[in-house]
Amino acid sequence: MGGLAAAALAVAVTFSSGAANAQQRTVIGENYTPTIWVDPDGCEHWVMDDGWEGYMSPHTNRQGIPVCHRGNVCGVVNTDQLFRTDSARISAAGKQRLAKFFHDTGAISYIIAGHTDSRASDQYNMDLSYRRAASVARIAAATGARIADVRGYGERMPKAPNSTAAGMQQNRRVEIICIR
Repeated sequence: MGGLAAAALAVAVTFSSGAANAQQRTVIGENYTPTIWVDPDGCEHWVMDDGWEGYMSPHTNRQGIPVCHRGNVCGVVNTDQLFRTDSARISAAGKQRLAKFFHDTGAISYIIAGHTDSRASDQYNMDLSYRRAASVARIAAATGARIADVRGYGERMPKAPNSTAAGMQQNRRVEIICIR
């Protein structure tokens, strides 16, 4: 065996979907340890053979959005409280509430996801939801919070039916997922 092959006798593994577990198996005299982890956004991955083979959870819903384990949503902000209609600009009061939230929450990192109701076109709603999420992320970054990802889902992940004003209001939201 060459120097590189002899040096690569074992690969560490971490299973992290709640508790850490370890598992090893021997393949042709070398120890390979499969690694499985769950990203902060809940997508599963595994890797083996020192990173040469692996996968990311390939499941998607009908809209093409990856289906992963639900993250820890630590904050849901009704966008009607932060933004004027058809705007991604945060009000002064909204900026203060968000700054306090990010200061007090103390997570390692955050994923910011914007959502809309179904009143405009899909393309417009995707853009608006992303711009709103990015505005929240800028406030978070200004407080020193680390942002792992900023996403806009538009109308694709409704929380309530869009057939009533109350349902549409619930769908106009920004979710803040805490990574601890």
